[in-house]
Amino acid sequence: MRHFEAIRSHIGGIYKLRHNEPYLISFDVELTDGRHQGIYLAELEDDNGRRYLRISTPIGPLAGTDAKRCLRFNWELRTGFLATADLDGSPYLHLCENRPYEYLDDRELARLIEEIGVLGDTLEFSINGDADAL
Repeated sequence: MRHFEAIRSHIGGIYKLRHNEPYLISFDVELTDGRHQGIYLAELEDDNGRRYLRISTPIGPLAGTDAKRCLRFNWELRTGFLATADLDGSPYLHLCENRPYEYLDDRELARLIEEIGVLGDTLEFSINGDADAL
């Protein structure tokens, strides 16, 4: 999978896409106990023209979140990082991972989606309690 269209084609054959824009797609991953987690895939490009796939999931509103705790959590993470981005006009905390296309195949992509989905759901649960809002 060397470009976003290959990712879109592959993922579209597995999941029902909620957003399907030129360089952004989203879908829900089914988790245990009937829970689900929204996953977003987007293409990024660095200053040298190298392209990356960003895998992300929103985990909760940024308001009331302790920034120091988030930075400590980032330090402990082995996969992914916490970041902020707007969701429906409000700042949200997101769990993200960026990967260069040259290291992605269908197995690695599936592994990353599963890992980000499960960890994102765990973080969402710790922030929002029983609500499975995202």
